[in-house]
Amino acid sequence: MPVLAVDHVTKRYGRFTAVDRVAFEARPGRILGLLGPNGAGKTSTIRMIAYITVPDEGEVRFGDRPVGPWSQARMGYLPEERGLYKKMKVGEQLLYLAELKGLAPAEAREKARYWLDRFGARDWAGKKTQELSKGMQQKVQFISTILHDPDLLILDEPFSGLDPINAELLKDIILELKDDGRTILFASHRMEQVEQLCDDICLISRGRIVLQGGLREVKQRFGKNTIVIDFDGDAGFIGVLERQGVVRPITRSLHHAELRLLDGASPRHVLETALQHVDVITRFELVEPPLNEIFVQVVGEPALQAQPVAPTS
Repeated sequence: MPVLAVDHVTKRYGRFTAVDRVAFEARPGRILGLLGPNGAGKTSTIRMIAYITVPDEGEVRFGDRPVGPWSQARMGYLPEERGLYKKMKVGEQLLYLAELKGLAPAEAREKARYWLDRFGARDWAGKKTQELSKGMQQKVQFISTILHDPDLLILDEPFSGLDPINAELLKDIILELKDDGRTILFASHRMEQVEQLCDDICLISRGRIVLQGGLREVKQRFGKNTIVIDFDGDAGFIGVLERQGVVRPITRSLHHAELRLLDGASPRHVLETALQHVDVITRFELVEPPLNEIFVQVVGEPALQAQPVAPTS
């Protein structure tokens, strides 16, 4: 299947540059996570890929051709802002949207039945969208996105409104589509979902790429600077280490903490301090930082915001 290539695209709105020479590729059989804080330029980039808008400079290609109406027919786009017809019945809506993408009515009915069954939702076919919960509407929207077997999938916050069981089902289906060789672009603020699903990441801040590459390689680039500790007892040692300037907490709960080491601090010092406060330590491990911590470090780093990072091959 074709490669999606975003080739140094720039998009301006008046004097404001929303996207500034952004370049990356999304390959078949891999999931690319498109990340960034609010207002970073992700949505503007996605709109150019989907041919909703066009770049002021640069080009977006799918395979060996610039994107256009032809590529829209081979694309499934799940936007963050949902677009179902509230007063239209689910079954009728899926058929209508599938036929807009070129499916014959009989094929559209067959595929709609299949996907409604996959989501345990065949009984919804006769219901109006406005009668469904937010999570149910999300599943219908996802079905409408994949009903025509697109080669390219753009999924913007696809897990919004889903309970854990349905989120797991959706994750399994996305991975099935990946294994089938689809090219998948995944935009999300949920870093744990990105870590579970994505092969590659592209982080945009202030309209420019500040970090990109294979997820495994990106995490290795930041080194093992995070301590994961599970314990029973007084968590006061974390405050002690903070005041000493040794760590910054990433996450903490009653019996668990993830701590970023600061300025070459010693893991042994962290362990010895913890042992002075807690009764039992059941886990003490030096690991690579979670993606959420990398996100915070990079987006908050002025030097990286000022200079885009070259794409990795």
